[in-house]
Amino acid sequence: MNLLVSFLIAFTTISPVWPIGPNPLPGDPFVIVNKQTNEVAFIDDGIVLEVYKAATGKNAELTPEGMFTVTVKAINPYYRKKDIQGGAPNNPLGTRWIGFDALDTDGRTYGIHGTNQPWSIGLYISEGCIRLNNEDVEKLFDNVPIGTKVFITNQSSSFEQIAKEKRAIP
Repeated sequence: MNLLVSFLIAFTTISPVWPIGPNPLPGDPFVIVNKQTNEVAFIDDGIVLEVYKAATGKNAELTPEGMFTVTVKAINPYYRKKDIQGGAPNNPLGTRWIGFDALDTDGRTYGIHGTNQPWSIGLYISEGCIRLNNEDVEKLFDNVPIGTKVFITNQSSSFEQIAKEKRAIP
């Protein structure tokens, strides 16, 4: 029994798979979506590196708020709802999909994605996803690994203030 206890103590204190400390860690890539301003901020190495204009849900309930994790990434994503191939000009998901696990989903329901309707950026128009211009989502896609935290909020605080509250900036 002492051997088992020793193993469990060692595993939980040394193992890199055990969630120790704050998450995200300061310096980790981190994404904030602010529904109030319809903007997305990319934070890395403790700095707000980019802020992109976005489109969010038609009403406040459609784009869920909270802390989520990127679980899926796709280039030229397939649009299942209307059977539209990835890369097709009529594909509303644009050129990239960054899916996250909102409301106990698997990253294929909610995401940050491009659009074939650039005029919609800045509006409250989506069914719950976050739309970016294709050029912007391509940049974000390249910098956001699977496991990145995405915090969605609706507040007047600056991105720096929110990132400090969430420990993405020391």
